[in-house]
Amino acid sequence: MTDTTDRQLADQYEAYPYPRRDPRDEARRLIVGSPSHLVEVDHWVFGATRPATAPLRALVAGGGTGDATVMLATQMARAGRPGGVTWLDRSAAALRIARERAAARGLTNIVWEQRSILDLPGSGLGPFDYIDCCGVLHHMPDPAAGLRALLSVLAPGGGLGLMVYAPHGRTGVYMVQDALRMLAPADLPPARRLDVARRVMRHLPDTQWLRHNRNFDDHINGGDAGLYDLLLNPRDQAFSVPALDALLRDAGLEVTCWVEPLRYDPVPLLPDPKLRALLTGMTSTQRAALAESLAGNMAVHIVYCVRAGEAPRRADPFAPDAVPITREWTSDDFAKAIGPDGALIINLDGLRIPVALPPLALAILRLVDGQRTVAQIGAVLAERGIKPDAFDRAWRQTFTALERVNRLLLAAPTAG
Repeated sequence: MTDTTDRQLADQYEAYPYPRRDPRDEARRLIVGSPSHLVEVDHWVFGATRPATAPLRALVAGGGTGDATVMLATQMARAGRPGGVTWLDRSAAALRIARERAAARGLTNIVWEQRSILDLPGSGLGPFDYIDCCGVLHHMPDPAAGLRALLSVLAPGGGLGLMVYAPHGRTGVYMVQDALRMLAPADLPPARRLDVARRVMRHLPDTQWLRHNRNFDDHINGGDAGLYDLLLNPRDQAFSVPALDALLRDAGLEVTCWVEPLRYDPVPLLPDPKLRALLTGMTSTQRAALAESLAGNMAVHIVYCVRAGEAPRRADPFAPDAVPITREWTSDDFAKAIGPDGALIINLDGLRIPVALPPLALAILRLVDGQRTVAQIGAVLAERGIKPDAFDRAWRQTFTALERVNRLLLAAPTAG
């Protein structure tokens, strides 16, 4: 433990392991998300150039009740991918739940380590090709020290998937946290603090911004663990785009993707050409910061990153042998979301943005299965009378648009 607050954090996650999960639910659904979806890791961390036959050694640092661990281990097992996932966390209560979830799925590709992220240097663990650290750095007394610990076990050429809180989309949270620090100080037992928080929430004035914030629902549907983690956590530091960028740069990291890229583009939020002209000369970080301020609804930032100078050579999505793959969406999902005007409506936490697609997009997407190459897709459409140049134009427009919303990526090659 580094300080009193750290002890309070440890006590919190023993009393209320987070997030609330029931291992029996594994029989009916797999929780998926970002970071650490296997398709995303292949694409954004390794540029879709690392062979699927190469063992993937992954670490979930701050594994909690197992969401990322179970997701990634399940996806690797289903795909027959060699390697495994190491779960690491301090909480014994979280470990029990995560183990039960893995057992319910019959997963045998997980190693369990009950220890702190700060114990990683000199631990003998690793090196790891990929490290997930989701929802952890913003609770640490020194996030930079946490990053240094992670980098100590990151293999050359490896990458990280990180999630930290963002300030604007959490409007109301810190106001209520301030109130609860006065009514339920952090040195009280967790159960007493939780009782006070429940009582406050029952009488929270309608003028309190938290009542109007729909960017998260832990305090409504997350049970005791969700309410405690959102409003009673003794240490909670949100990062704006510039603050997170500075943290990563100081650690010697560069971002390969802000998830989803479209979220961090201010252009769709500025339809006025005179306003768009003001973007000229802005850096990518400045543009992302502007999008964050304009949208106002980013409650977290999710990034994939690698060591500076180690960004992978990206596979060419327009090469004949490239293999596209959709991320969770089926062709029916695309068909339902594409409007009569041909635009795909993307809902980014309440912010609806139309994404223009060519008329051939749906026909192309119906053939994307993670196995067919671009050339094979083009050949099928050629048999249906689509000329090669028309397919090439449509494919370029379709991939470019859907990669920006993290729906269409490239699969890892099957051989080196």
